[in-house]
Amino acid sequence: MKVVVTGSRGKVGRAATQALVDAGHDVLGVDRVSPVFDAGVVVPGRYQMADLTDAGAAFAVTAGADAVVHVAAIPQPTGNPAHVVLQTNVMSTFNMVEAAVRFGVRRFVNISSESIVGNFFPERPFLPDYAPVDEQHPLHPQDPYALSKLFGEQMMDAAVRRSDIKAISIRPSTVHNEDNYEVNLGPQVRDPSNLSANLWSYIDVYDLADAIVLATESDLPGHEVFYIASPDNAGGHDFAEILKRYYGDRIELRDLARVDASGISIEKARRLLGFNPTRSWSDYLDPSGRSLVV
Repeated sequence: MKVVVTGSRGKVGRAATQALVDAGHDVLGVDRVSPVFDAGVVVPGRYQMADLTDAGAAFAVTAGADAVVHVAAIPQPTGNPAHVVLQTNVMSTFNMVEAAVRFGVRRFVNISSESIVGNFFPERPFLPDYAPVDEQHPLHPQDPYALSKLFGEQMMDAAVRRSDIKAISIRPSTVHNEDNYEVNLGPQVRDPSNLSANLWSYIDVYDLADAIVLATESDLPGHEVFYIASPDNAGGHDFAEILKRYYGDRIELRDLARVDASGISIEKARRLLGFNPTRSWSDYLDPSGRSLVV
């Protein structure tokens, strides 16, 4: 299958590109990073530099593709002015969706975000209604990043209404790899009082890449939305106990798949995508949150 991966030089894009190449797909990576011409430098798949906020560039890279995996985005609202975040993320997504529809692309995998609920970057305090959070939870985004991801999912709905394209939106939990487990998750492993907006949830970048391959190869109709997270929480704590300890009765506790459950449910992804994450924080960190990676 010919697959276009946008944002292919970022953390998630690199892992997704490699996983799709390993699965036997013909991958065209797209990003705003300059191409590498040096001999001996190996980058999986093919590569083309493009700014996808330009419609012509989006159409140029999408022509001939069987599937699009749209990862490219400004990944948070804090490093750029709000209007830049919203305009960049919304228009790059719109242009890629429009190109995919016009060229008859069969599958569009849209990388959305767990922040779409409203729990990250709120200007006014916000907590989820219940945990583990699932795809039925109401969406209350406040910031331009989360709002751009909500618009992106709405674009998927519109695309399947007006064409035969099949769409999947993936909402990853906070993504980690061997480079940042210790600095990002180490404090929570040592002490769950280091609270996180996503209730101690996380996802390994390589498990996320596996989920992206499953979504790309899926034949699910319409537009489906999936949370992608590890099944356990950072530190392997008793989830019911720490939720009660730090949030009292402000967040309703719902059924848990395991004692050390994540704050995000992946039951829908297990059921419909066959998603089975195999990596854990404990592959990278010891019980004190220190790195095991040499």
